[in-house]
Amino acid sequence: MTASSQPGSTAADSATLRPPPSSASPPLSASSRFIQRLRRRYAAELSLLPPGEPSRPHMAEAYRALRERGDSVADALRIVRQLVMERLITLDCDLQAPLAVVTTAVTQLAEFALDVACREACAELNEAHGAPRAVDGRRAQLWVVGMGKLGARELNVSSDIDLIYLYDHDGETGGNAEGRSRLANQEYFARAVKRIYALVGDTTEHGFVFRVDLALRPNGNSGPSVVSLDALEEYFQVQGREWERFAWLKSRVVAPAAVVADGSAQALRSAVLPFVFRRYLDYSVFDSLRTLHRQIREQAARRSAGRPERANDVKLSRGGIREIEFTVQLLQVVRGGQFPELRTRPTLDALQRLARAGLMPQEAADALASAYEFLRRVEHRIQYLDDQQTHVLPVNDDDLHWIALTLGFADCCAFLAQLDTHREFVAQEFDKLLGGKKPCSGCKGGASTPAPLDMSDLLESLPAPFAARIQAWNENPRVLALRDDTRARLRQLVQRTALWLREPDSHAQGQISRHVDAALRWADWIEPLLRRDSYIALLVERPAVQERLLRLLGSAKWPASYLLKHPGVIDELASSAMLSGRFVAADFERELEDRHRSLTQTGEADEERLLNLLRHAHHAELFRTLARDLDGRITVEQVADDLSALADAVLRVTARWCWPQVRNPHRDQPRFAIIGYGKLGGKELGYGSDLDIVFVYDDEDERAGEVYAAYVRKLINWLTVKTREGDLFEIDTALRPNGNSGLLTTSFDAYEKYQLGRGSNTAWTWEHQAMTRARCVLGEPAHVERFDRIREAVITAPRDREALKAEIVAMRAKVSAARPVKPDLFDVKHSAGGMVDAEFAVQFLVLSEAKAHPELVPNVGNIALLQRAEAAKLLPAGVGEAAAAAYRELRRVQHRARLNEEPTQVPMSTLVAEREAMLALWKAVFG
Repeated sequence: MTASSQPGSTAADSATLRPPPSSASPPLSASSRFIQRLRRRYAAELSLLPPGEPSRPHMAEAYRALRERGDSVADALRIVRQLVMERLITLDCDLQAPLAVVTTAVTQLAEFALDVACREACAELNEAHGAPRAVDGRRAQLWVVGMGKLGARELNVSSDIDLIYLYDHDGETGGNAEGRSRLANQEYFARAVKRIYALVGDTTEHGFVFRVDLALRPNGNSGPSVVSLDALEEYFQVQGREWERFAWLKSRVVAPAAVVADGSAQALRSAVLPFVFRRYLDYSVFDSLRTLHRQIREQAARRSAGRPERANDVKLSRGGIREIEFTVQLLQVVRGGQFPELRTRPTLDALQRLARAGLMPQEAADALASAYEFLRRVEHRIQYLDDQQTHVLPVNDDDLHWIALTLGFADCCAFLAQLDTHREFVAQEFDKLLGGKKPCSGCKGGASTPAPLDMSDLLESLPAPFAARIQAWNENPRVLALRDDTRARLRQLVQRTALWLREPDSHAQGQISRHVDAALRWADWIEPLLRRDSYIALLVERPAVQERLLRLLGSAKWPASYLLKHPGVIDELASSAMLSGRFVAADFERELEDRHRSLTQTGEADEERLLNLLRHAHHAELFRTLARDLDGRITVEQVADDLSALADAVLRVTARWCWPQVRNPHRDQPRFAIIGYGKLGGKELGYGSDLDIVFVYDDEDERAGEVYAAYVRKLINWLTVKTREGDLFEIDTALRPNGNSGLLTTSFDAYEKYQLGRGSNTAWTWEHQAMTRARCVLGEPAHVERFDRIREAVITAPRDREALKAEIVAMRAKVSAARPVKPDLFDVKHSAGGMVDAEFAVQFLVLSEAKAHPELVPNVGNIALLQRAEAAKLLPAGVGEAAAAAYRELRRVQHRARLNEEPTQVPMSTLVAEREAMLALWKAVFG
C-alpha cells in the first residue's frame, strides 16, 4: 500500500504532490468561479479586512467601516460575509491553511452576525414595546442556540446554520414611552426572531449571510419559532425523541454575546445535559441511530435517482462525513452519562477523548480524524466553486482537477484513490459499530421479520432447569408488561443463550452443568433489570458481552452476586483488551480527575455526583480484576496486589476531593497521612475486604486537631456511605492508639510516642504484631519516610524473646477458641496448620530477629519473609520454603472458595501436605 492509500495519510504524505506553483502561475484560488465574482463585485471593499486569518474583531472592524459609509445593517453583514469568504478561499487553496482556520472563521462570522442581528432586533422592539420582563421584574433574555456544526464551532463555508430560539422567562414587556403597546414575552421574542431572520437569512442584492434552518426546534416545523426554557424542559421530559439527543449534544448558546459573557446562558445546561446523557449506559440509542441513518441514506438515494452524478456525496454517502459524526456521537451519548470527559462538541476533540477513554483504538481515532479533515477540506472546495450548499463531487473534469490541485495532488486519479481509501475506512468503522443488529444464526426472524414475543417455542431447545425458568417468564406479569420491542430483545437474548448452551466451551472444560448454572445465574441477574431497557439493549448490541458474561457467571457464584449489586459494570466486558491488562493506578487517577474536571466545568460536581463517580470507577476496576482472575490471566497474589493498589488509589483520590469540602480549612493542602494495617498494609486485599486504617497528621497549627477530626469524619463518610452506586469500603479504625476509645485522628508525634512506649500510654504486643504488616498508604514523601522510621524502630526494639513467644502463642490460642471447627474439618485459615500459623510465625520472627537480620524489616509479605527467614538460617532447611508454598496454596483455596461462596472448611483428608508444612513451621518457631 502506498502512502497515498493508507487511511491515516494525507496528501502531504503522497509522492504525487504537485510542486509549488511558480511565481508566474496564477494562484489556484483564481479558478474558483465564486471568488471571481467576489473580486469583481467587492474589489473596493476587500482591503477592509486586515491581512491574515479573518477573526471576529477584524469582522467587527470591517462592519463598522461599512456602516459609517452608509450601508444598512443587513447590507453590511452580507458584505462582511463575502469578504470573509474571499479571504478563506485564498488562505485555504493558495496557502493550504489548516481546517480549523476555515471552520473557526465561519463560526465566528455566524456568532458576530447573530449578535448584531439580536441587538438590532431587540433595540427596535424595545423602542416600540419596552423591554421584556420576568414576573419578578428581571430582564428576560433571548438565547440563540446553535446546533450541529455551529454549536461545535465546525461550520463549513456554505453551511446553513441550525438554530433554536429560546427565552429564559415568561412575562410581558414594559410598554412604550406612554406605557402602552405591551406584548407578552412570547410575542416579543417571536417578532425578534422574524427580524433576526430578515437581517441574516434573507437574500438581497448582496446575497445572504447564512441560510437559517429552524427544523430542530421542539415539534419541528410545526412548533413555535421561539419557546421558553420551561417549555423546552417539559418537551424533553414528555416528547423528546432519541434522535434529538444527538442534535442537542452539540447545542450551544451563540448569541447575543452579552448572555454568553455574563454566564446566564449556562442555565440551559441543566435542561440539556440530563436529556442528552442518561445516568446509565444507554445502548437503546443504537436503534434510533440506525433508523436516522437509514432515513438519510434513503433521502440521498432519492436525490440521486436517475442522477448518478449526485451519488458521490462526501457528506451523506457511504463512508462520508456524517458517518464519522454518527460514530463519535453514538459513543458519546451511550457513555457520556457516566464519563463526563466525553462531553465535548467538536468532532476531532471527541475522537481523541474516546481514544483516551479506551472506547476506540488510538490508531482508529487518528485514522478517522485524518479522514474527517480530508473530507471536510474536499467539502469546502466543492463549495468554493459556486458557493452552493452541496457536498457532491463535480462531474466536470476541470472542476475535479482543480479540487485535486488545491489539495496538493498532481492529478485526479491520486486524489480519488485517497478519497476512496478514507471513505472505505470510515464505512468499515461505522458498520463495525452498528454491526450488533444482525440476526444470530439459528434465530427465527431478524430485523426485517418481527419475531414472536412469546418464548414457548424455545423451551424444547433448552436444558430443563433453564427451560423452567423461561416458562416462568412467559407467565410473569412483569415480563408480560414489557414493551414489545423490549420483549423481542429479551427473546433474542434467550435464543443466543440457547446457542451458547449447545456450543463447547474450553473455559468450562466440557462441563455442561456449569453452562446451565451460568444461564440460570444470567436469568437471576437480568430479571430485576427488565425495566431498564439499557442493559437488555447492551447485550443485544454486543453479543460478545453476553458470551463473556455467561462464561464469567459460569466460573463462580460470587460474580453473580456482585453483578446484581452493580449491573452497570458489565459494559467493561465490551473490550476484550481488558482481560490482558493490569490495574494501573496512575491511569485510574488521571481518568477520575478528568471526570471531576469535566463535572466542575458543567457545574455538576456536587457531593452526591462525586460519591457516585468514585463508586462507579472503583466497581468497574474491581470487576476488571475479577474478570482477569476468573479467566486465569492473573494469580491470587496479583489479584491481591491489584486490589490493594486500587484501594490506595481510591484513598488518595477521596482524600484530595474531600479536603475542599472541609469547613474552614486552615491551609491549601492537608499535612496528613493514612497508615494501612492488616490486608491493606500487607497488600493482600481480597474482594470485599475492609480497610484497617489509622489517620495521623503532622501539623502544629492550633486548629489542626479540630480541622483534621472533621476531615477524617468526612473521609470515612465518603468511603462508607451507601449511594445509588453502592459503597466503597468498610472502614476499621480499631488499630488507632487506644483503640475504639481513642481519637479518630492523632498527631504524628503522639502516634510515635504511643508506638515506641515513650510515656505511660504505650502500644500492646498485638499492636506491634500488626505493625509488621503496616505501611503508609497516603502521605507526602516525608510522612512515608517518618512512618518507616517509626515502624523500623518498633519492630527492631529489644524484646524478651520468651515473653514475646508466650504472648503470641496465647494470642493464637485465643483466635482458635473464637473460631471452633468440627474435628473432621480443616479451616484453611484458622485451624492448626492453617494460614494464621504462618502469619503469627512470621510476626514472631520479625519482632524477635529483625534487629539482627535487617532483611526482615521490609514489609514484603509472608511468603517472601518465610523465604528470607530460611535463607538467614532462622528456620531449618526446607521448612520456610515448604511453608511459603503451603501458604500460597491455602490462599488460593480460600480465594476460590470465597468466589464460589463456599465454606473455607474442607475435609481433613485434603490439603494434608500443606497442613503438615504449616505445623512443621509452627514447631520450628515455637517448639
